[in-house]
Amino acid sequence: MQTTLLKSLEHLQSQTDLKALKRIQRGIERECLRITPEGRLAATTHPIALGKTLTHPHITTDYAEMLLEFITPVASDIQVTLDQLTDIHSYTYRYMGDELMWPLSMPCFVGDEQDIHIARYGSSHSGRMKNLYRRGLTYRYGGGMQIISGVHFNFSVPQSMWEALAAEDGVALDADYISQRYFGLIRNYKRVCWVIPYLFGASPAICQSFLQHADSTLELKSLGKGTVYREYGTSLRMSDLGYTNKEQADLQITYNSLTDYVTRLRRAITTPSQRFAKIGVKEKNANGETEYRQLNSNILQIENEFYSPIRPKRVAQNGETPTQALERGGVEYIEVRALDVNPFSPIGISAEQIRMLDLLLLYCLLNDSPSLDWDAQQVTEKNFNKVVLDGRNPRLTLDDNGYDRPISDWLEDIFADLQALARFMDGPDENDYSQTVAEHYQMVLNPELTLSGRMLAMMREENLDNSHLGMRLARAYQKELAQPLRYFSEADFSAWTRASIAEQEAREQQDEGTSFDDFLDNYFAQAKCTAADCKKASEAS
Repeated sequence: MQTTLLKSLEHLQSQTDLKALKRIQRGIERECLRITPEGRLAATTHPIALGKTLTHPHITTDYAEMLLEFITPVASDIQVTLDQLTDIHSYTYRYMGDELMWPLSMPCFVGDEQDIHIARYGSSHSGRMKNLYRRGLTYRYGGGMQIISGVHFNFSVPQSMWEALAAEDGVALDADYISQRYFGLIRNYKRVCWVIPYLFGASPAICQSFLQHADSTLELKSLGKGTVYREYGTSLRMSDLGYTNKEQADLQITYNSLTDYVTRLRRAITTPSQRFAKIGVKEKNANGETEYRQLNSNILQIENEFYSPIRPKRVAQNGETPTQALERGGVEYIEVRALDVNPFSPIGISAEQIRMLDLLLLYCLLNDSPSLDWDAQQVTEKNFNKVVLDGRNPRLTLDDNGYDRPISDWLEDIFADLQALARFMDGPDENDYSQTVAEHYQMVLNPELTLSGRMLAMMREENLDNSHLGMRLARAYQKELAQPLRYFSEADFSAWTRASIAEQEAREQQDEGTSFDDFLDNYFAQAKCTAADCKKASEAS
């Protein structure tokens, strides 16, 4: 019987302009720590020559002042995206002095939590809110969890593909149809996203110093010299050592419709948490002064606090929350958040990974995607966690519709479909996608060829601990990235720096003499509104 995937590929291949069909839009967000030459967290502030992190479009910080985040513009050519990301790395290195970029997802040596400095964004209300949100994360989960690095992959298919798919389904193309198909993609992603830590998990070992900052009972082995690891582990970053939030399990957020997703997420930012209420919101400090500890005591301070390996997204307009943007225009793109930093790439991701992500996400988009209730979603998350902790175990089984299925058998089926997709993406004159699938199929045959397998093999064979491996790679990449710009120009970066400084100063001047308390009250009153209600209120005023 012909599968939905093969039927869709036949239909797409019948379209006249295959090149237009395949112009996938992509963007990369890569995080990494600034560290000292001794392998400790950098204590310096973000280099002013790189502009203001609140307003710079491509160089900012995430949780901590030393946690860089690099953001590429949207592009449809893989090499362009990689050149853009390389330029951002190269330019940033020029203004870091003797500091290095840590090339692993899990942090370098972390001593006292006081060494983790929350990112600063200036004195504007929006800047203070970003800082306060991060202070709340510290009180809620500890600072250690917030200095873990990852790579986010933003993905959208071209309009021509939507037109072809809508024609195949016999429906009118509109925002609702696109959102429905993207949510179908997300449900299928939840079913098979364990493939990502299997292939690309790159944190099987961590510095033992991190354990004092983590709330985990995970069993780990010692590799000696202050490094602990999981024998068959792939991505400790995605385990309960890393990005997890036990409080959020009660939200039961599912992906069966945009309306349900938005409703449950909005409820989370308005529902009080008994646990977080104990922290307090405005409390007296040691000097007797009243200060904020968190934005509020709800389950989520803001929507961004919802940790998920994938998110539906739309670029928000001024004053919109993420859910209001989705309500207004539907899903514009999806954000994959399960990727570890690739330690074998100077910029944290490779062209081969991007091609595999393209194929996996198209596999999720084009296959049938039945609804996924909360109980079924819990099964998918258990599968994901099993691969995170023991993915390279050749005897590992996963739950496939109530049956224990060997991971190797399931991978065989998935790769058969990925090969068909690769032929479609290559067309008659290329073989990049097909070659990539063939190379990654070797990881199915031998799990030790995965990123996590290669990392552990290198540590054992060369008697390296986590810190020594990270420092070796960091120094090598510092030299490799000392190169001329490939895509952007010096003038581009200079213009972004000047514009970011000017925009932050304008925000700060605009907010002078107004109340930060009133700003927050207004923000959360707006956040409770649906997009339609907010629009009506704005028009009425």
